Amino acid sequence: MNPYVALTLVATLLACVFVVWGVHAYAKGRAQRAALIDRLSASGAPDPSGRVRRFRSLDRRLRRTAFGRRLELKLATTGLDTTPGEFFVSMLASVAAVWLTAASLLAPFFGPITAAIGLWAANAFLNWQRTRRTERFINQLPELARILANATQAGLALRTAIGIAAEELEAPAGEELTRVADRLAIGHSIEESLSELTQRLPSRELVVLVSTLVLSARAGGAIVGSLRNLTVTLEQRKETRREIRTQLSQVTVTAYLVPSIGFGSLLLVNAMMPGALDRMTGAWIGQVAVLVSLGLFALGFILIRRMSKIDV
Repeated sequence: MNPYVALTLVATLLACVFVVWGVHAYAKGRAQRAALIDRLSASGAPDPSGRVRRFRSLDRRLRRTAFGRRLELKLATTGLDTTPGEFFVSMLASVAAVWLTAASLLAPFFGPITAAIGLWAANAFLNWQRTRRTERFINQLPELARILANATQAGLALRTAIGIAAEELEAPAGEELTRVADRLAIGHSIEESLSELTQRLPSRELVVLVSTLVLSARAGGAIVGSLRNLTVTLEQRKETRREIRTQLSQVTVTAYLVPSIGFGSLLLVNAMMPGALDRMTGAWIGQVAVLVSLGLFALGFILIRRMSKIDV
């Protein structure tokens, strides 16, 4: 056999061996990385309540994208027990169901419109959950300030006082303070840990409390007296927010009632004259009229919500 041919065969065989070994090492590395992500995100194992996470592959892929990271952060602030993959699949299924329902009950033209409204509603639901959790946390701030003041007056360090408050308070304050205590336990500063708390649950009351704690930890001073005064102020703001929310409840109901009247009118017209919406949306003039009407209803909803929004 020609020595050049033999050398070529040996080189080809070695190259094939290295290719197979490289593919095997790459696959093994990807499997180890996926297992590590599952352990860190707790998405591959059942949680303490026994619930098994679903759509793990989609969840891993979604977390690598910018949209997935934003969705994960928003879900963390809402306190919902779901992963980005589970929420994404639920959102797509709901949008598809709304599309088919609107297309069958009203007209095919309303399918994409209701799907877009469904996507907006999913984001609005997360924002509502985040606002609701923030409101519950704000209502717990007077008790939190009281616990921190008592613990500090007893001679305990601020880190220890935060740990005690995390054990004493219920969710969401207990959960958020547990995160702060865990970060303090691994060496993070008080300022950094509390700043992340204000980013997760933004509110003026929490910013004031965090500023008081950070300044006291950095420069010293009468932290007990400051927390006592802050407790009284937070109680007063809590009552003020409750009164304002009660006074504006009728306006809030009106904001949601206006679009509901428009949707009910469409159903009524279609029930009285079957096929009327199909004929109306079959021409471009009818489609433009429907879009303009929806835009006006949306504008009315936004204006009413803006006018009823009062920052305290």
